[in-house]
Amino acid sequence: MATLLETDAVLKRGLDALTEADPVMADLAAQGVVPQLRKRPPGFEGLACIVVGQQVSTASATAIWNRLRQRLEPATPEVFLRLSDEDLRAAGLSAGKVRTLRAVATDIVEGRLPLDRLPDLPADEAHDLLTRVKGIGPWTADVYLLFCLGHPDAFPSGDLAVQEAARLAYGLERRPDARTLTALAESWRPWRGVAAKVLWAYYRTVKAREGAPT
Repeated sequence: MATLLETDAVLKRGLDALTEADPVMADLAAQGVVPQLRKRPPGFEGLACIVVGQQVSTASATAIWNRLRQRLEPATPEVFLRLSDEDLRAAGLSAGKVRTLRAVATDIVEGRLPLDRLPDLPADEAHDLLTRVKGIGPWTADVYLLFCLGHPDAFPSGDLAVQEAARLAYGLERRPDARTLTALAESWRPWRGVAAKVLWAYYRTVKAREGAPT
């Protein structure tokens, strides 16, 4: 497995490999599309924050997470499992997110989800372990692997912004679905995560040109 995305030097190594292997990636780099090295806390806290942010605005996600985080001291699965459903709903969590986070916390505590081992596994194996947890879908797994662990080959093929950026960059007639985008990304291994970051950066650039919110 390639080195984790923990430094700008590793990110640049991935970018160099992509631009050498893919003319479109080289063109994006020539346009000045450069991704940023961003990481979130790993472990239960990072995964819980991603779950909280699903399908809500950034502002709502931040508010809900801040209320939940006040109840989690420390932010461990054991402490989470001691919170009542009333506490969690008061923080703003939906019933579905309560169930997902309880499943995550339970699987960590009972050893079915060894988060500490995921950095040492290939992206596909780590992804499989995460999606075995009830309520954790492919997007959540890939975002955790990429932004919390810095896994260079994690690829959120179901992300709409990544799909739209690929459509624009590769001149596709329609936005590729997850399966189509996964096939396109094969040539980017073992740096698919870096490619996703490039496409996100490109999407933000295009939207900024259009004057739309990013």
